[in-house]
Amino acid sequence: MWFRRKSSKPASTPSTAPDRSQSRSTSGVTALHRVRLPVDLLEPGMRIVKLDRPWTEVPVLFQGFTLSDQHQARILRQYCEWVLVEDQEERLNPILDRIPILKLRTTEPLAETRTLAEEMPRAREIWTRTQAFVETVTRQIETGNDLTFEHARPIIQDCVDSIKANPSAMFWMSRIKSRDAYTAEHCLRVAIFAVAFARFLGMPDEDLEVVGLCGLLHDLGKLRVPDTILNKPGALSPEEQRLMQEHTTLGYEMLKADIRLDPIVSDVTRHHHERMDGRGYPQQLAEWQISRLARLVSIVDAFDAITSDRCYRDGLSTSEAIRILYRNRGQQFDATMVEAFIRMIGVYPPGSLVELSTGEVAIVVATHPGRKLRPRVEIVLNADKQPVAPRTVDLAAPVTGGQAAPEILAPLPDGAYGVSLKGRVQQLIVGTDPHVS
Repeated sequence: MWFRRKSSKPASTPSTAPDRSQSRSTSGVTALHRVRLPVDLLEPGMRIVKLDRPWTEVPVLFQGFTLSDQHQARILRQYCEWVLVEDQEERLNPILDRIPILKLRTTEPLAETRTLAEEMPRAREIWTRTQAFVETVTRQIETGNDLTFEHARPIIQDCVDSIKANPSAMFWMSRIKSRDAYTAEHCLRVAIFAVAFARFLGMPDEDLEVVGLCGLLHDLGKLRVPDTILNKPGALSPEEQRLMQEHTTLGYEMLKADIRLDPIVSDVTRHHHERMDGRGYPQQLAEWQISRLARLVSIVDAFDAITSDRCYRDGLSTSEAIRILYRNRGQQFDATMVEAFIRMIGVYPPGSLVELSTGEVAIVVATHPGRKLRPRVEIVLNADKQPVAPRTVDLAAPVTGGQAAPEILAPLPDGAYGVSLKGRVQQLIVGTDPHVS
C-alpha cells in the first residue's frame, strides 16, 4: 500500500451531484456508462474514474484504475463516501437498484439473530477479555516494553460476532461505567459503538473488524499523556492543552510502527479530532482530507466522552449529547453521519432505565430508528414499583382493544427504585436478583 503526503489544497473539487455520463468504445459496440456509486456497493472489475476527494488523499497508486480485488475496494471504503465508476449498463443496473436498499438500512433497527438473554453471557465474557487486553497494553506502555497488538484482532472479531448476534448485549455492557477506568473503558465503548454504527450504515461485514480496531486504539496516545494533565479537575492551561492534543500524534507514531495493522487504524488515531470546518487538530485538515472512518470514530468518540462521568465532571444525558452532536454537524462532525448516528442510538439508548406512562419501570432493550420515542423495553417493576417477572414490550407495536399504547414518561437514573442495570445483567448471566447492585 502506498501513502501520499497531504497536499495543501484539493487537486479538484469533488462534485456533490450524481454523475451519469456515457462513453462508447472506439469500435462503437460496447456502451460504457459512468455513475456515482456509494463505496459499499463497489465490485471488482469496475473502472474507478473519480473519487469524492483528490486522488492524493487516498492510498492508491494510480489515478484511475480497474478495481481488481476486494483489498482495493476496502481501501476506498475506508477513505471515501462515493466514487465515479465506469462499466457496462447491464452490469451497473442491478447495482444501482441496490442503492435504495442501502439507504433503507439507516431507517431499520439493527438485525438480531439471538435474544438478549442468549447473547448476554458471551457479551460479558468478551467485554472482560477486551478490558484485560487494554490493561495489558497500558502496562506495556507504562513499563516501556515493546507494544504488540496481535491479540487485538481476534478480540475485536469476537466483539463483531456479538454485535451481529444482538448489539444490545454489548450496548448494555457499555453503560456499566467506572469513573476511575475512563480511558480504558472509553476505548472499548468506542470500539463497540463504531462497529455497530458501521453495520448500521451498511458497511460490509469484512470491514467491521478494522472499524473496531480503529475504535479500540484511537486514544492509545493518551496513555503517554501525564496523569496530572489527563485527569486535571480544572481547565487546562494553553501548554497543557498542547500536550493533551499531542495524544493523536503519539498514538499515530505507536501504531504506524506495527506493519501488521491496517494503515487506516493509525490514520484514524491521528485524525479523529480533525473537524469539517478545518479547525481541528493536529493538522487542521480540510473536510475533503478527513477519511470516512476518522469521521465515523470522531462522532462515537465525542458521544461517549460527553455522556461519561470523568474525575472532574459528571456525564451529560443522552438527549443533551444528541443536541450537541446535532448542533455541531457540518462544522465539527460529518452532517450525514451525525444524523444517521442519532437514528441508531435513539433518544433512549439500550440499557436506559425509564418510567412508562403506566407507572411501570423498564429497561430499554432496543431502539427503532423510525420511532425514536418508542423503543422495545423490558418491564421490571409494576405501577406500584414492585418487582415483576421481566417481560418485553414493543412500545411501537399496535395495541388491540382500543387501549392506549404505553409511552415513556421520563428517563430514570440507574439505581432508581432499586433497579440496577448491572444487577439485571448479572441476573441474565447467573440468575441473581436484578434489584441488587
